[in-house]
Amino acid sequence: MQSIRKLERVLARLADGEHYLFSSADLQGALPGQRDMAVLLSRTSKAGLLKRVCRGIYLYDRADYARGLVLFHVAALLRAAEFNYLSLETVLSDSGAISQVPISWITLMSSGRSSVIKCGTFGRIEFVHTARKPDDVAGLLSYDPACRLWRATPALAMRDMRATRRNKDLIDQEVVNEPV
Repeated sequence: MQSIRKLERVLARLADGEHYLFSSADLQGALPGQRDMAVLLSRTSKAGLLKRVCRGIYLYDRADYARGLVLFHVAALLRAAEFNYLSLETVLSDSGAISQVPISWITLMSSGRSSVIKCGTFGRIEFVHTARKPDDVAGLLSYDPACRLWRATPALAMRDMRATRRNKDLIDQEVVNEPV
């Protein structure tokens, strides 16, 4: 049987609203005998079975998934072994402290290195390095199950803005200092 057909059957069985993103390692595990996975993934993308989101991450578009949460889910998958949390402009915008809403761009603090991951038409994910440990900020984080990530309070996001020397001109301080 052709490798693309095998992969299509595996994906049809595995994919759902929770599991629609796959790393190349996940797909290699689904087809253990496949020798040249890079070629298969390229052909599968061209055939429209998978969409390449970024390097090593593929989206199975036939699954029913929350389209507005793709970047968040990709971020959680990319840095699963690191300590990450949504912060900076993403949290401040969501809380109303910044009137402008970042379109197709999310910002996270990460124990991993700083980088911007380009995700094609989906947008960009910015990871900003932090030396903070989970115990240092545990009381200022809450888990967001829809995003599958930890989320900073507006006060912590503001501290992160200062620590990373980001532009604070558009921030409404009254909103940040409001009790939640």
